[in-house]
Amino acid sequence: MTAHVAYTPKQRMLNAYRGIHSDRAPVAPEFWYYYPAKLLGVDMIEFSREVPFHQALKTTFETFDCEGWGVTSAGIPSEDVEASGSEQWTDEGRLLVRGTVRTSYGELTSATLYDRDEPAWAVERPIKDLERDLPAFEHLTLADPEKLDPATMLKARDEVGESYLLEAWLGVPFFDYFGSSREGGFERAIFDLIEHEQRLEALRQRHTEHLCRLARVLCERTPFESFFIGCSWSNNSLLGPQLWRRWDKPGLTAVAEEIHRHGRLLHVHFHGRCMETVADFAQIPFDCVCPFERPPGGDVATMDDLRECARLLDGRTTFNGNIHTVETLIRGTPDDVRREVGEVVTAFAGSSRLIIGTGDQVGRETPEENLHAMIDEAKRLTRRG
Repeated sequence: MTAHVAYTPKQRMLNAYRGIHSDRAPVAPEFWYYYPAKLLGVDMIEFSREVPFHQALKTTFETFDCEGWGVTSAGIPSEDVEASGSEQWTDEGRLLVRGTVRTSYGELTSATLYDRDEPAWAVERPIKDLERDLPAFEHLTLADPEKLDPATMLKARDEVGESYLLEAWLGVPFFDYFGSSREGGFERAIFDLIEHEQRLEALRQRHTEHLCRLARVLCERTPFESFFIGCSWSNNSLLGPQLWRRWDKPGLTAVAEEIHRHGRLLHVHFHGRCMETVADFAQIPFDCVCPFERPPGGDVATMDDLRECARLLDGRTTFNGNIHTVETLIRGTPDDVRREVGEVVTAFAGSSRLIIGTGDQVGRETPEENLHAMIDEAKRLTRRG
């Protein structure tokens, strides 16, 4: 009977997260920044500062007639905080945005560089001296979730409707939370884990408590079916499985348990290599993980790797991704794209926990015919009834 049911893109995604068959498997290229900006005809500065993200994704998914996911969030106000900033155009045509935050625990400064062709990046991070800056950073970033007003998130959800799965953004794992704000970046943050383990363990616990409370507030005040946790450095390629299990897995487990207590779903982004921790994903359990990248960025390379992912996920966690965004979607032919789609579908044959997605973000250089080949082939191979 499923073939006669008219499923929406959002329903197909949710069914895949829950392990329920739809009329076919969802096909969800990760349209994030580059392709929506290209489709809308704006540069990356205008896209990031002026275009509503959820609306840009809606236009993109509807244009390609496929499923997908995106995120929305709302800031939590902090007491006794004053913020100021300045903007300056550089000689290279970039926009330098500086910010200063004054709290009762001290002052934090940071800077971000915006480029017309690339997403913005940090050029100055707020935590420069651990002893001096950490109290102010905690006060600013771990504010009471009870003060959150979800009105803008609910408005975005209503505007997206059934076009795709809009998820509530919770944040990032602990190492990304700390490391991305530490002057010196990844390397300095790794040394901090060694040199200040006790202090950072206490911060990790407070970060976990904050994410769990935020998840609880959002579950109680909104109807969002699914929640999202992102990642930058918290993966096997950079942090490694041992440190990931030490610093990030406990918090992710606690958040998953909190979300599941409310009958909601958790989607986790895990860049890069992942084969050593696929079993952990199902153990936690996450409801969906992406993007299971192929080499050189990832290590899900062969049919044997795909089948091993299916075995380790054990019908408990949904697989989303694996179509190579560079070698196949940008440099390959439509036949190359169809071949990779076929590999993923074959490895997960019969499984309801499959989303055919991309190995991370779709590049702006991607030929449109390759995207159509991915979407059409996924629909053809997984159509039921």
